[in-house]
Amino acid sequence: MADHAKTAAGVLAGVGGENNVQSLVHCATRLRFVLKDESKADAAAIRAVPGVITTAQAGGQYQVVIGNDVPDVYAAIQAQTKVGGDAGAEDGPKGNLFNRFIKMISAIFTPILWALAGTGLLKAFLAAAVTFGWMDATTSTYTILNALSDALINFLPLALAITAARYFKASEFTSFAIAGALVYPSITALTGAPDVTFFGIPVTMVSYVSSVIPVIIIVWLQSHAERFLLRVLPGAIRRFVTPMIVVLVAVPLVFVVIGPISALIGGGLASGIGWVFQTVPWLGGAIMGGLWQVFVIFGLHWGLVPLFQLEYQTTGMILLIGPVFAAVLAQAAAVAGVFARTRNKNLRSLAAPATLSGFLAGITEPAIYGINLPLKRPFAFGIVGGALGGAIIAMGGVFSTAFVVPSGLALPALLGNGNMVMLGIGLAVAILVPFLLTLLIGFADPVDDTAATPAAATDTVVLNPVDGSVVALSEVPDAAFADGSLGKGVAVRPTSGAVYAPFDATVVAAFPTGHAIGLRGVDGVELLIHVGLDTVQLGGQHFSLKVSSGQEVKAGDLLLEFDGDAIERAGYDLITPVIVTNGDLYPDVADVASGPLSHGETLFRAVSVDSMSTAR
Repeated sequence: MADHAKTAAGVLAGVGGENNVQSLVHCATRLRFVLKDESKADAAAIRAVPGVITTAQAGGQYQVVIGNDVPDVYAAIQAQTKVGGDAGAEDGPKGNLFNRFIKMISAIFTPILWALAGTGLLKAFLAAAVTFGWMDATTSTYTILNALSDALINFLPLALAITAARYFKASEFTSFAIAGALVYPSITALTGAPDVTFFGIPVTMVSYVSSVIPVIIIVWLQSHAERFLLRVLPGAIRRFVTPMIVVLVAVPLVFVVIGPISALIGGGLASGIGWVFQTVPWLGGAIMGGLWQVFVIFGLHWGLVPLFQLEYQTTGMILLIGPVFAAVLAQAAAVAGVFARTRNKNLRSLAAPATLSGFLAGITEPAIYGINLPLKRPFAFGIVGGALGGAIIAMGGVFSTAFVVPSGLALPALLGNGNMVMLGIGLAVAILVPFLLTLLIGFADPVDDTAATPAAATDTVVLNPVDGSVVALSEVPDAAFADGSLGKGVAVRPTSGAVYAPFDATVVAAFPTGHAIGLRGVDGVELLIHVGLDTVQLGGQHFSLKVSSGQEVKAGDLLLEFDGDAIERAGYDLITPVIVTNGDLYPDVADVASGPLSHGETLFRAVSVDSMSTAR
């Protein structure tokens, strides 16, 4: 069973600790950090943490890809720290305008995305039930189910008001009051009505049901207005006068200026999308089907989410989303091809759940980051299949009447909407092309690393890697090490500046910053030697690596040198944890030495799970 607490502690240590985290949210598969200083993050260390697939930097965020267990790891981080919550718009490094826009869209939409997708899926099933005659749309049962599935999308401005207020640091309930006015029944009834005025000012009333742009803009303006009013108004009245003034100004401003302009922009974008999909539908479908997963990698897909909603608000359907089904299923099919072709046991064990996750739930990050992208060809085959399938689906005029996360389970959202024969052909092409290309052309199949999974683990004697005094791990002034979350072991306070191999091993992680070494012994034990605390921030200064990843070493070989005096003068604690990182095979340590110890003397014995079973 996955140790989410251990994963959480490892990730938190890798991003530079709790004090380096400005904010943290998570989406379907990723922890999305906003860091105060991204240079403090150690990507190699994070990727070495059990449960982590990879890392990425996009949209002003430092992203740690976990997969389906991301809610559990997020909860574990919250349990261990005070980290969590949406990124504030005014804090931390700004970055360029594009990155700031992507960051904003991500922060505002992430909290509601799964509820939006879940209710959208319910709406898709309901629509399919009516289409195929399984349910009568005139019954009260249909009315109730339709309300359940349609409420969130109908009152989307209310939800966006809350998430936008959190992002822009505005009063949430004032934002709610503003959004509530936009979708108030009597206001909605004025949509398109002639001769609507506000104190004599002509007002073009547009529909704000399911709208996106107006509420985000007005909450942004609200945040600035509130900060100004709270600063200038007398203390005795500011708390109730501020929301009164903000609502009184903001709502008419939307009706008179922001709403009509945003409706014009939204209509133009929707018309442009419609023109592409009507004039050259294969091109629009090929772009969406082929490049969607590339957009996901760089976090650019968040910029398209509002377009889905704008298209729906304007036309009542989403043409853009059909080809995305091809993109998602194509990557799932490519990883299925990997599963069928590979002879690598570890790769097969990763490919099986990644295939199911991609096909059923539309979660492709485990497939992409764990398998397809590292192997290169399967990812390219998935792009080809997605582009071909997306083009065919778009040529069939297939659309959705609900926002859903494209997946096998969400296919009812497309049923009855467009040419179903073209949909079937497009999905078949999207699945078969990458699967067959991966199966027949293949990829560079990695050789099984038998040392990583020995048939029977045996106890391993770990020699002291550095001259110094042995310190209990619990005394290390870093919670991730001290509580054993990262692994069992001890620490050494060095008295010299050299680190030696504690047993015959393969170097599995030679960190570029030189502050840490990861080893795998011939018996399968995996060891991390971490020189100092937070020394990754030195960026390699005062460290000199003597080995590289993949290199075979013998007990006593020199691994790295460091200038301990210079490191301590720079303000860093030199205490060096020596920990066993594969606790599933080596869950404990015994015969731990104490006091001063020279390198090469016995430090402790890594106790294997097999020997523990035998002892019982």
